[in-house]
Amino acid sequence: MRKNSFFLLLILFFSVLYAQEEFPKYSDVKVQLKEAQFWERLPNDYVKCGLCPWRCTIAPGQRGICRSRENINGRFFTLNYARPCSINVDPIEKKPFFHFLPGEQAFSLATAGCNVGCKFCQNWQISKITPEESSALYILPEDIVKLAKRSKAKVIAYTYSEPTIFYEYMIEIASAARKEGLKNVVVSCGYINQEPLKKLLKYIDAYKIDLKSFNKEYYENIVGAKLEPVLETIKTIKESGTHLEIVYLVVPSLNDKPDEIREMCKWLIKNVGPDVPLHFTRFHPDYKMMNYPSTPVATVNKLRKIAMEEGLNYVFVGNVPFSQEGENTYCSKCKKLLIQRRGFWVTQNNIKEGKCKFCGHKIYGVWGKENANLRK
Repeated sequence: MRKNSFFLLLILFFSVLYAQEEFPKYSDVKVQLKEAQFWERLPNDYVKCGLCPWRCTIAPGQRGICRSRENINGRFFTLNYARPCSINVDPIEKKPFFHFLPGEQAFSLATAGCNVGCKFCQNWQISKITPEESSALYILPEDIVKLAKRSKAKVIAYTYSEPTIFYEYMIEIASAARKEGLKNVVVSCGYINQEPLKKLLKYIDAYKIDLKSFNKEYYENIVGAKLEPVLETIKTIKESGTHLEIVYLVVPSLNDKPDEIREMCKWLIKNVGPDVPLHFTRFHPDYKMMNYPSTPVATVNKLRKIAMEEGLNYVFVGNVPFSQEGENTYCSKCKKLLIQRRGFWVTQNNIKEGKCKFCGHKIYGVWGKENANLRK
């Protein structure tokens, strides 16, 4: 690794460390709660939340499915505003974004909670708890932006848990970040209503959606949600012009059927086009699915081949150690290697001004300076 890369990693490490020392614990601060957006009053002090497709009807003193929004005396409040429980600086490739500013670092944060119920959740330690149960700091949006700039990251990522449930916090950070020249990316399950999504997209540069299956029964039984709202989210993001990438977590025997994958790929080509990157990621046992085996490498490689046969141009595999072809970007026209990756590091970049440097074909994505932030 280059010497300047080593010093950059030191900067990133100490930026996160200072955040833990510089800001108080949320539990030690007297906080005025933030009123939630997208809700309506009902008779008898009930409220109806309009943020996500559940549209929870909530009695006074109660919370919705996400457990992070509460009806207090007929008004609706978010409980995780300025309450991050996880802060890190990650390679943008870890999100994963493969066609968005390759090689850059993302200042990443999350609050506790989620609005779906994946039985395989790999971040269940923060997604399956209430805000009060988290070890959170009290950090206002403008201070998150200052920390991100101090870390030298060019991107703020809303990730780890489900960013939709800290909507008010996210949109204020994103607005402030954009004024400071930082990019904003969201890593999400896509379970959000159209009105809040369209408002949020005004501040977001890239969106990664976890499309967890193309089977309605799987969504209801394993994810604890419905498929159709996620498909609507994907279409809306693409229509907005926001950069989009999709991840499909492959669980052995449950959502790895070739026919369903072909059907999904046909839908993607019809609705968002052949260039949106698709990542097939290996499952590993976690949370309520410890009895399932890890996904065989051969399975994700097979699904990648199917997706490319169906006409998708940029298909990747994830959680595959020492993969080469499946983690590289190749020109969809001349087939030459454009971006070479080793794990989360970019080691070669042959995209120049958004085009293949060999044949001039335009490559879908958001690109920085070629050969910037390369690793040896």
